[in-house]
Amino acid sequence: MSKPGVLNIPSMRDRCSEAEWQARVDLAACYRLVELYGMADMMANHISVRVPDEENAFLINPYGMMYEEITASCLIKVDHDGNILSKPDFGALNYGINKAGYVIHSAVHHARPEVACVIHTHSWASMAVSALECGLLPITQTAMRFLKIGYHDYQGVVLDTAEQASLIEDLGKGEALILRNHGALTVGNTVGEAFNWMHRLELACRAQIGAMACNTPLQKVAPNVLEATWNNYQPGTRRPYGVMEWPALLRKLDRIDPSYRD
Repeated sequence: MSKPGVLNIPSMRDRCSEAEWQARVDLAACYRLVELYGMADMMANHISVRVPDEENAFLINPYGMMYEEITASCLIKVDHDGNILSKPDFGALNYGINKAGYVIHSAVHHARPEVACVIHTHSWASMAVSALECGLLPITQTAMRFLKIGYHDYQGVVLDTAEQASLIEDLGKGEALILRNHGALTVGNTVGEAFNWMHRLELACRAQIGAMACNTPLQKVAPNVLEATWNNYQPGTRRPYGVMEWPALLRKLDRIDPSYRD
């Protein structure tokens, strides 16, 4: 018997490898966490994860479901050309994927094979900073982690694959990108790493908007200190992000609602 307000989606566990199932669980958890930490935009935006051991496939959300209801089984597998490789039976709803999500995420997965997860958000804070000519300012320790963040100029709703080349060029080898007049994007070698980058970017944006709202001069930090702080957060300096945090975040979700694992 299904619960009120909960979609009855058949399990995909017996239709994929153990590695893919684990990727599905982690991705579903990431959707729930983005919602939990106030970075979701109802059913808009996307988070994707590369399917392990498959060169040309990634998982993404069905267009029409809220982040808070995403499960491991509802995720849709697509290739880099946007073809749906597998999806559950959604019944009369027959959900598919959003084209803008495919254009952005397929570009990153194709160009950056080391990247496992891509997160794109339209949070109020990241949209506000994306609309500022100054961009993200290194006025907090958290923001200094993004001292060399990339910027991608707005070209309209991302529906044209012609924009993929400039998007990838602006992201470069970095982990984060401000989409001007739009939002934010982060990537990671694991789902936990990508979420860690996005969570910190969101905090940096919120702190900046809060500080600027005070209408008083902002305290600047010396360039050499900025550089040293940025370097302290780089992969070659410290352990990968998410290694410690991700298991704890999964435990948090399990205490709240473990249905993301279904």
